[in-house]
Amino acid sequence: MSVGSEIRKTPLHKMHVDAGAKMVPFAGYEMPVSYPLGIKKEHTHTRERAGLFDVSHMGQIRLSGEHAMSALESLVPVDIIDLPLMKTRYALFTSENGGVMDDLMVTNLGDNSLFLVVNAACKDSDFEHLQHHLGSSCELEFCDDLALLALQGPKAVKVLCEHAPSIKEMAFMTAKQTKINEIDCLVTRSGYTGEDGFEISVSAKDAESLASLLIANDEVEWIGLGARDSLRLEAGLSLYGHELDISHSPVESSLNWALSKVRRLGGEREGNYLGDQVILNQLENGSDTKVVGILPEGKMPVRDGATIQDENGNQVGYVTSGGFGPTLNKPISIARIETKFNQSQSKLFALVRDKIIAVEIIKLPFVEHNYYRG
Repeated sequence: MSVGSEIRKTPLHKMHVDAGAKMVPFAGYEMPVSYPLGIKKEHTHTRERAGLFDVSHMGQIRLSGEHAMSALESLVPVDIIDLPLMKTRYALFTSENGGVMDDLMVTNLGDNSLFLVVNAACKDSDFEHLQHHLGSSCELEFCDDLALLALQGPKAVKVLCEHAPSIKEMAFMTAKQTKINEIDCLVTRSGYTGEDGFEISVSAKDAESLASLLIANDEVEWIGLGARDSLRLEAGLSLYGHELDISHSPVESSLNWALSKVRRLGGEREGNYLGDQVILNQLENGSDTKVVGILPEGKMPVRDGATIQDENGNQVGYVTSGGFGPTLNKPISIARIETKFNQSQSKLFALVRDKIIAVEIIKLPFVEHNYYRG
């Protein structure tokens, strides 16, 4: 998996270069940040039609064995044991102190087999974490012979159904083993844009053929990391290393919704994961900080790291992600602030290059999700 400091390339690298992509180092890979269309138009195209993303840098892991589901449940505050066949669930690896080590997607493939998609920057440490805790009870396979494509946007289903009509029946967070133009694929109806869409796991050797098939459709454009970030920001979706990190629990990162009821106090399988006492206590009694949406006044973006102050100049938080929301045509940010200010009428301000900008706390997401729930 790990190749020291060598910059790696995805199986689709040549396609990006040929498409005129601007390539940058990201999580150990050379990745496309944008194409000649430009970040703003790529963003808008995904919201209106269909965008194709190469996310092959993500980690894909198979966990199998008679005790695979109960074993994984010991590492996440989520219901895995009762995860239905071919359903996908969002989960979090937690530390002994209750911090978030990574967030991931888990799919039940059946036959005591789970498929995990983890973040690129964390995939080596995630695999080591799984090996350390579960290696004696489960079989672990790091699937570095696979690529991963994301097709996102309102036209994504129309595009895929031309080659695999049964895709239309899928609902959000379900999975299907199918063929797309005779290419074997694992498709989940999920994504990181807030739009309807799909993530497609495919053999690395077939990745170019599949990508060529999809990009040939007039509805589809290549989309880079720049628009991927602005899309997820508008959708209010957390990014590891920004809204999520080892120093803050899921509760402190406003992810209570992701913590399954059966794993909470009084639940059928209460606790029994790393950091459970910290997280269960915060679920019952609250946490000192929360992650919230921030709308800055004016046109100046309030970016990552900017300080949030109260009207007396006291620091009460900081921006975790910030930039410009093309759909809203205004700056938007996500911030970690002291919980007491979440419902307070106190005026808050961001400090940007010694300039004070008034900000308003709003409920996430900035742009309504358009997931297809059937």
